Amino acid sequence: MPEISLVLLVGVVAGTLNAVGGGGTFVALPALVATGLSPVTANASSTIALVPGALAGAWVYRRELAPVGGTSTSALTTTSVIGGALGAGLLLLLPSASFGAAVPWLLAFATVLLAFGRPLSRVLSTGSTGSGAATGAGGAVALSPRTVLVAQFLVAVYGGYFGGAVGIMMLALWSIGLGLDTAAGNPMRIAQIAALNLSATALFLVASDALRTPAVLVAMLVGAVIGGFAGAHLARRLPAPLLRGIILTVAVSMTVLYFLRG
Repeated sequence: MPEISLVLLVGVVAGTLNAVGGGGTFVALPALVATGLSPVTANASSTIALVPGALAGAWVYRRELAPVGGTSTSALTTTSVIGGALGAGLLLLLPSASFGAAVPWLLAFATVLLAFGRPLSRVLSTGSTGSGAATGAGGAVALSPRTVLVAQFLVAVYGGYFGGAVGIMMLALWSIGLGLDTAAGNPMRIAQIAALNLSATALFLVASDALRTPAVLVAMLVGAVIGGFAGAHLARRLPAPLLRGIILTVAVSMTVLYFLRG
């Protein structure tokens, strides 16, 4: 029972982090591994459990969705769904030992993105528009709609395979390639994460071992739903630097812990 209560609490934290800016994987994956799950099963379970929270966050932001560049929302979402499913398939097909060995490095890569992705995207997008701030989709567009969809597909494959900081990757892509302001892109970020995770979840429910530990999965799922609703509202009230500081602290701590364990 204490273990299930802890997983429930971690689910709330993970769902909240995902809603306010990403980073839920950094707490969900280690917590599930700590319950005895293999890294692959833990990653699949984390994805399944965090989907309802992502959907909850997307519902809160549903009226604020706007097309990214010249791509339609339906085209972008379809691309995310296909890429997420392919990434999930790779996770299940490739040797589990390979994923276990790669986890610390994937966490490190995602942590670097969390730390430098948004500042770098702002600098590059400012340089491309020739102004002092990101201009949004109406500014200078560097990437064609087809290129945006190809890049989104690759990001979605990564998201289906691992998922850490995938939202940061999306915002960096849109900001650098299209000059889209990160705040304006946040609702679409949440919607696309929900889309790619939903397709990955469909595959994980059929082909992974996640359902062998239903109590753990349900506890994480319920917590993530609560966190998804709370986090989407919280993100509108707390200062952005504070939220990013919390997420980055969690990311660095979990990355260091995994390297020490390795």
